Order: sequence, then structure tokens, then C-alpha cells
Amino acid sequence: MTANPPITWIDNPRARTIEKSQAVDDLIPAGIARKTRAFHSRIPGYQVSPLKSLPRLAAMLGLGGIWVKDESFRLSLSSFKVLGGSYAIYSFVKSKLGVEELDIFSTQGSNMVREKLGDLTFAAATDGNHGRGVAWSASRLGFKSIIYVHDKTSQARIQAIESNGAKVVVIQGTYDDAVRQVNEDAQKNGWQVISDTSWPGYEDIPRWVMQGYTTMFAEAQEQLSAQGIIRPSHVLVQAGVGSLAAATIGYYAQLFGPERPRSIVVEPDKAACLFRSAEIGDGQPYSFEGDLDTIMAGLACGDPNPQAWQVLWDTADAFVKCPDYVAAKGMRVYGVPLAGDPFVVSGESGASTLGALMFIMQRPECAPLRDSLGLGRESEVLLINSEGNTDPTYFRRVVWSGRHPVPDEYTILEE
Repeated sequence: MTANPPITWIDNPRARTIEKSQAVDDLIPAGIARKTRAFHSRIPGYQVSPLKSLPRLAAMLGLGGIWVKDESFRLSLSSFKVLGGSYAIYSFVKSKLGVEELDIFSTQGSNMVREKLGDLTFAAATDGNHGRGVAWSASRLGFKSIIYVHDKTSQARIQAIESNGAKVVVIQGTYDDAVRQVNEDAQKNGWQVISDTSWPGYEDIPRWVMQGYTTMFAEAQEQLSAQGIIRPSHVLVQAGVGSLAAATIGYYAQLFGPERPRSIVVEPDKAACLFRSAEIGDGQPYSFEGDLDTIMAGLACGDPNPQAWQVLWDTADAFVKCPDYVAAKGMRVYGVPLAGDPFVVSGESGASTLGALMFIMQRPECAPLRDSLGLGRESEVLLINSEGNTDPTYFRRVVWSGRHPVPDEYTILEE
């Protein structure tokens, strides 16, 4: 039986016709990254995550450079997600108190919050990393958290959430079912939901979550500038509901306008809600039906974030969907780099863009995509390793035991 092709793509030519997007202005207003980074820099233990260069792999693929923002180092949580959860909680607390600034992580600030707001409980639905970030942030402020996961969530991810002080509730179904259930239960119990996806009447907090992610790119721009690079020429970004993708591409659209990097959104082919929305092409977000059974657990989402979708519809140049073996290949290449390139610990979702980039650059049938995006010897490509080894057992199955090998018909001869 023929395997699914590694790369299936759809172009979004309208993105290049929009010089200024209102959706971007609404989601990622000018200057927001300075505010989010100022907040994150006050978190005890904050450090800039590394930007790693893979020059040997770039040369092999016919690229000028590959740059990896390695979020496996973020606040000992092995994921970028804490940036969004912490900033959303901070912004929610500020709005409830009616203040513009607050040193929420100081003893004085956290005591004032508890005195004025009482005993808050923060709730979230997650495939692992978002819930862990919300739990970590809530615990640092002395608040309770309750995190809903679906029944396919690994025990390692559940334990990581619990280790940060949260109560975990496992529900039957998918991530999207967990989102609906936590919202329903929160209304009954008086919890405050911190979600990275929006719905009618619930838009401020998801916007704050996405704005929190922009700290990564404020850091990355400084790191690239130190290498003499004004901006990446291309960005590949993974997507579940689309919040990270919208924050990434929206940040660069706000900063550089029409001169922003060319962008590719990468999804699992078993959870490709954004790809489906682009394929239908009427500007509306559409759900992806199915059991969402992909190894890319952080991307296993069937319902797009409507706020994120509007940004991506205006700014993303192409949408790509990939089978699981593409992410698995990315994990192995990060873990066993070419001589001279740095070692990167990357989980299934984190490695999806590297796997996709390799197939895009090496498969002959992807030449039209390369040409339309101008990928070549002068390209400086930015990737985000969004997570480290967040599920150790499955990580070993992929990296040590070779689970999800590349099918023979799609193996690159140069390998």
C-alpha cells in the first residue's frame, strides 16, 4: 500500500496582496513584544532560550542557513507554552484589579493579588504543554489550577502537569472535547479558563496567550541581529489550533509589513484544520473531522482558533500537511546532527517543521513550492523547536527504536 506523501501543500496567494492586515493589528499590536518580554524577564529563572544554527544541514539542503529557536530550555518546562499561559494570567489579573502595571511575581504583588481577588482557580484544556504552563504559572502565584486532558494523553504528560500543582481531569474524546468540557465545568464551578483558542464572547484571554508567545521572536530578532541578519527570509511554524502560527507570522507581519518573511504553516495530516480551511478558501475557519490520532500530540486539534485563522488567512503564504513519519524524521535528524551542527532535543510537535523542510527541499515534486516561496541558497530559515522531550517513553520509541520510519518510496537517495 502506498504511504501518504510527505508534503501536501496549498498556496495562499492572497497573503501577498495584503500590505497591512487589520487582524494582525488587533492580535499583535505594534510594541506588544516589548511589553511581553518585559513581563517575562521578571519571572524568576527567566533566560533567553538558545537560537541554534545548523549550517551543515543548511548546506546539504541548498539553503543559506537554518536557525532553530530552541524552546526545550524554557524555564525548565521544555516548552514555549508557559510564555502564553503566564502572560494571560498576568493580563487577566491586571484587568480584574484595574491596574496598568503589576510586579505579580514579587511577594508584595502576589500577596496583594490574593488579598483583592481571593482564592482563584485557573483551568485549561491541553494536550500537555499548555496545561503544564498554566499550572506552573498558577502555582507560582499561590493559586489552584485544574487541567483537562483527553484520554489519549500520555501518562508522562499528565504527571508533568500534576508535578506543577494541578489537578488533572481525564475526559473521553479529543482535545476539542476537553476544551468544551472544561469551559462548561468552569462556568458551573467559578473557575477562570485560560485557553489558547477563542470562541464568541471569549477572546481577550486567547489574545493575551498569543501575545505572550511574541517574547520568543523579540529574543530571536536580537539573536539574529548579532549574526548580521536583519530578519529570516522564511519561517516554518507548526500548528494545532493555529495560535503559535498566528503569533509567529503576525509578529513578523507587524514588524516588517510587506517585507515580512515568507511563511509556511505545518500541520499533521490527521489534524489539518487550517489546511482544510485554506482549501475551502472562503475566509472562514473549518473543523477537521476524525479521531486526530497523530504522534504530534501538541498539534492534534480539529477546531481552529478563529482569531488565529484570520491572521493566517491574511499572512501565511502556504499551508502544508504531513504524516507522522515526517515529524519522526525531524526528531532523529535533530538528535543525530551532521558533524559540526549542534544537538537538539525535540519532541514530536517540535520536530515537525524540520522534517517538513527537509522533504520540501529534497523531493522533486516539491519544486513548485520551493519556487513559489523562493527557497534557495540565499534563504535564512527560522524554525521553532516548540518542545523538548516531553514524553520520554515515546521519544525513545521514535529516536531509539525507529518508530514511524520514512517509507521506502520517499527515502531521499542522498541519505
